[in-house]
Amino acid sequence: MASEKITAIVESVKTMTVLELKELVDTICEEFGVSAVAAAAPAAAGAAAAPAEEEKTEFDVILKDVGANKMQVIKTVKELTGASLMEAKKLVETPDAKLKEQASKADAEEMQKKLEEVGAKVELK
Repeated sequence: MASEKITAIVESVKTMTVLELKELVDTICEEFGVSAVAAAAPAAAGAAAAPAEEEKTEFDVILKDVGANKMQVIKTVKELTGASLMEAKKLVETPDAKLKEQASKADAEEMQKKLEEVGAKVELK
């Protein structure tokens, strides 16, 4: 919580016009030998230097749609996951089935490519 002195200053600033605020800033800069631009620059630089959202490196491979060639998709799922023929069939028949969790980007893209080659639609999350 701000002290009474600070609260009183803030309340006073709230009632000022834009011209009065500019004059106040100029006077403070002159009195203390600082620059409002220099004070704002590090904050802006810090914001600009903040890292962008990290690139995702692990993906879940989700079968969204089997397409017209169901048997070929089942065979491909069996090959890619190491599942038995029955397990692969169940996966293919399950809506939005996760074929692989936390796969590397390269592995996930490879699975997606192979499944799309046989007509399936795949989503990487």
